[in-house]
Amino acid sequence: MNETTNTIVIIEDEKPIRHFLGSAIQEAGFNYFEAETGKKGLIESATRKPDLIILDLGLPDMDGVEVIKQLRSWSEVPILILSARSKETEKVIALDAGADDFLTKPFGVSECMARIRVLLRRHQQSGMQNQSVFELGDIRVDLANRTVDKAGASVHLTPIEYRLLSTLIRHAGKVMTHRELLREVWGPSYAENNQYVRIYMGYLRQKLETEPAQPRYILTETGVGYRLLAEY
Repeated sequence: MNETTNTIVIIEDEKPIRHFLGSAIQEAGFNYFEAETGKKGLIESATRKPDLIILDLGLPDMDGVEVIKQLRSWSEVPILILSARSKETEKVIALDAGADDFLTKPFGVSECMARIRVLLRRHQQSGMQNQSVFELGDIRVDLANRTVDKAGASVHLTPIEYRLLSTLIRHAGKVMTHRELLREVWGPSYAENNQYVRIYMGYLRQKLETEPAQPRYILTETGVGYRLLAEY
């Protein structure tokens, strides 16, 4: 898909933010449409069939999380949420409901466009055949043969470590909440055991990061979860 054909729907009740986002999106060569309420946003999303939706959680007519749930009932379109800095719990709820990433207000144009491009690329790639090899920096994962290499050397992962890594790879570029990771890697009955994720994420970083204390690939989203970079 050519970038110039990508369409984005902005669901945001604050006019200055809509115009700010719209200008940046248009300058990047994308088409966009605006909606100032959740109901109008759902209609725009259904009629425009966008490649990405930017959604403010604080809408005047309905809860942003409800908008996400309704969108997810019929679409897998990437959703980038806008959230106030102090509302970490709100972000987690939105991500668990099906959002893909978040921007914390206030945010800059370059950060916004970088997140948009990553989500668009990830969505386009998800429509292709599942890739058998994932490469990120000096890390190479052969998903078909379940082998992991770093800088050409083989890395041994335990079954849980490999399952955690493969889950992150499937969602590369997306913020994964603790709950999402626990459900996918350990199962629904472990959904509240956040310490499992922290411990095993530490193990993964020890084996895959050159400087585990300052990770380049597996990033912490404070109070929310983790993100594996889609590219480096």
